[in-house]
Amino acid sequence: MFLVTGASGFVGNHVARALRQRGERVRILVRKTSNLAQLADMPELEKTVGDLRDKASLDTAVKGCETVFHVAADYRFDVSDPEELYKSNVEGTRNLLEAAGNAGVKRIVYTSTVGCIGFVENGLGTEDTPVSIAMMVGTYKRTKFQAEQAVLELAGKGLPAVIVNPTTPVGEYDARPTPTGEMVLRFLRRKMPAVVDTGLNLIDVRDCAQGHLLAAERGRVAERYILGCRNMTLLEIMQALGKIAGLPAPTIRLPYAVAYLAAWADTKLALLRGKTPSVSLEGVRMAKKKMWVDCSKAVRELSLPQTPPEEALARAVAWYRSNGRV
Repeated sequence: MFLVTGASGFVGNHVARALRQRGERVRILVRKTSNLAQLADMPELEKTVGDLRDKASLDTAVKGCETVFHVAADYRFDVSDPEELYKSNVEGTRNLLEAAGNAGVKRIVYTSTVGCIGFVENGLGTEDTPVSIAMMVGTYKRTKFQAEQAVLELAGKGLPAVIVNPTTPVGEYDARPTPTGEMVLRFLRRKMPAVVDTGLNLIDVRDCAQGHLLAAERGRVAERYILGCRNMTLLEIMQALGKIAGLPAPTIRLPYAVAYLAAWADTKLALLRGKTPSVSLEGVRMAKKKMWVDCSKAVRELSLPQTPPEEALARAVAWYRSNGRV
């Protein structure tokens, strides 16, 4: 039996799908309020209701499971109450891992983020690049970094845990959407007239899901694996989307200072109104550095697939259009 947390989200959805395509028995941890619409075509999934903050529900969720994929996270930028993210991402992770350890789970794969990797000016970050919590931009990254440290601490005490650090997954079923999916949607809705000089590493979300399964099978305990594919500038991503969608790519390069001021004003106003910012201040702060990395460790040790990101972007565009989101 495999347990997947976060299956109602983007990456977790694909991890559950990858396991089912392999014929595995899959249990998913969901909250009472979880939207399971994107899982409706997999009625065979065993559902257990619980919460990362409810230790008793986690004991029930991990019972009888050999492998746990902890994909769930509170993935939000510019939140008004940082403590909420800490309770879910840090304390919740520790709760689940301790429950899994007590239940004798044989392998745990923890989904971190590329944001916890150290970035190199004019170079590529790796799993071994020096990094500290002081380098984390925003509450989300800080809590994910703290969660990583908790995983490494427990792994040092014998917990069979492996960490994966997805870069920027793209593809179908990003319904909520994630900040990356929001970027694609903004482009499709013609609301992205300019770009800043930044860069991301893209990976097909299906490859990212396979990377989770491969980490469970081949990953070394207490090791981190960057799950990524190609480093691209934001302009290159927009140009790729333009070719796929038949829309013009932005031609204006926005100075970072202008983008920062616009995001600062939009974020402050949105938080005062209790809404989500249209232009995330944390997102703009992250964009000051190109989040480019070397993914060769995962390719070498896990045999991580390397599907061209354009194929995943095309599926994302088709999915958003077919689901009336554009």
